[in-house]
Amino acid sequence: MTAPERGEGGTAKEAGSDTVPGLVLLARGGVYRVALGGGEVIEASLRGRLKLEVRTGDAVVAGDRVAVRLAAADGATIESVGPRESELARSDPRRRGRRAKVIVANVDRIVAVFAHDRPAPNPRLIDRFLVLAEANHLPATLVANKADLAERGPGPFDAYARIGYPVLHTCARSGEGLEALRDVLSGRTSVLTGPSGVGKSSLLNGLWPGLDLAVGEVSEAVGKGRHTTVAARLLPLPDETYVADTPGLRELGLWGVERAELDACFPEFRAHLEDCRFGRSCSHTHEPGCAVRVAVGEGAAIDPERYESYVALLDNLV
Repeated sequence: MTAPERGEGGTAKEAGSDTVPGLVLLARGGVYRVALGGGEVIEASLRGRLKLEVRTGDAVVAGDRVAVRLAAADGATIESVGPRESELARSDPRRRGRRAKVIVANVDRIVAVFAHDRPAPNPRLIDRFLVLAEANHLPATLVANKADLAERGPGPFDAYARIGYPVLHTCARSGEGLEALRDVLSGRTSVLTGPSGVGKSSLLNGLWPGLDLAVGEVSEAVGKGRHTTVAARLLPLPDETYVADTPGLRELGLWGVERAELDACFPEFRAHLEDCRFGRSCSHTHEPGCAVRVAVGEGAAIDPERYESYVALLDNLV
């Protein structure tokens, strides 16, 4: 996703000949940083009528493609917003799950970053990120950062590699795994997400030192990180690379995931779904003849911890 050139793109033509296409880099407090063609970045406000349009979550978020009027009397204004090809959305914690909070739009891949330690990885939260990726039909890469703190022997990330998710072990301090991560991000629009304190900003600084992103320390008392990124922002980088740096998320309420579709968001379940006695109506929690539960009992096909995570998520979906 490259910053649009002046005069190109359907969004600008729909809004009128006196607008130019742009790409939203940051949306915060009613002010929007927008990249125009040629690398120019401006600040714009939102046309009042756009606030009334029905969209998932906020009217405009980082990653949205917009049409901007530059000659407005009150400064640059966003006149229209293009359709979203994809979006990373979670349940808005302020609305008790009744509204979506779109973190970023028009991304190609989710890169979920966790740490080997400080803070310790939370498998249930990892599963939520991966389910969110599957539900939005986005490929996911799992980054296990702070590899220098990894214990010897099997670790909590091994189960995800066995399922088939790409797992990169990285260390921002030593540079381990940074080139592999660069290959994943290069030439794409990716969202880099995960809890606070896992080293997302440190990884980006290691890959592109000129970014000079603020980094935070992990609290010794509670083992959790402090927020250093306060709003999702799209970072334009070399080689047509965009990375959405997101605030640290300690909770991730699922949005847009139906109970009947949750099982298909666990890739290791898919080979067994049609073999259940009750077919696609099986909840895989109590029904006789459930092929998923048999696969859990066999141990190797479906990891019991992943199954328990599925059950916990199912209980939270209405």
